[in-house]
Amino acid sequence: MDKIIVVWNFIRKHKYLITIIVFGTIIVFFDENNLIRHFEYKREISQLKNEINKYRLEYEENTKKLKELESTPDVIEQIAREKYLMKKPNEDIYVFDNKE
Repeated sequence: MDKIIVVWNFIRKHKYLITIIVFGTIIVFFDENNLIRHFEYKREISQLKNEINKYRLEYEENTKKLKELESTPDVIEQIAREKYLMKKPNEDIYVFDNKE
């Protein structure tokens, strides 16, 4: 019984400190929106923003290429020759493989 009284006196004397420690533990570890999950979400948001910027740059580059294709027919011919290996009737094509 004496130990219970000692513990009770300790709790009564330090009730605010114990309350703050219990509250902090709940917030950091056990809450649905705990700090650990909060930092994980921040990291994920940062990664997604980087991905958005990457796709935005890719979109701008592709838009630029599309405008170039629409305005100049010579570019269409160049792409057809380089990418799809097309040729004019009187031409020969030589394809070099650089794999060694």
